[in-house]
Amino acid sequence: MADFELTDDDLRVVVGYATQWAAEVLPVFERAQPDDDRPRAAIEAAREFTGGARRSARQRSSAFAAHRAAKDAPSEVARLAAQAAGDAAAACYLHPIARAHQVGHILRAPTNRALIAELESGGDPEVGNEMLEAVCRRTPSELVDVLCRYPEPRGGASRSTRLMADLDRRLRASRRRTDLDA
Repeated sequence: MADFELTDDDLRVVVGYATQWAAEVLPVFERAQPDDDRPRAAIEAAREFTGGARRSARQRSSAFAAHRAAKDAPSEVARLAAQAAGDAAAACYLHPIARAHQVGHILRAPTNRALIAELESGGDPEVGNEMLEAVCRRTPSELVDVLCRYPEPRGGASRSTRLMADLDRRLRASRRRTDLDA
């Protein structure tokens, strides 16, 4: 698979998508760390870009800061929430290179949303699977178009990587169904 072009419009679709999911789980982090505004700042920087601003050092620095907040988080769900916020801002710098690891920049925030729901339910994998289904229903076709430019990620040993691979498969399958219907 060759490298390709990503327009600012493509990036705004990805950033908007990641930001939507990160914003949903931000309260999880803020309940655990009410005085730490780094994840919120990352979401605000991402929203600035999706609103039409140019990419800037603000997105990059706030992404790093939110990822540091994730390392400082007192629980796994708080860590996942801060990571999602950092990923939303970092998505402004998604690379147009055909490497499967780039998919994480597109799908980690919604994957973290599903994993947080699962963990908050006491670890019920069915809750995570149901959340993935909800994620798929709320994923715009433009996002799937960008996703399909990248190679499929491999699943891994962790629940997070398995959920992400499952989400990736579901979204790509939805595109194939749409293509067949056309």
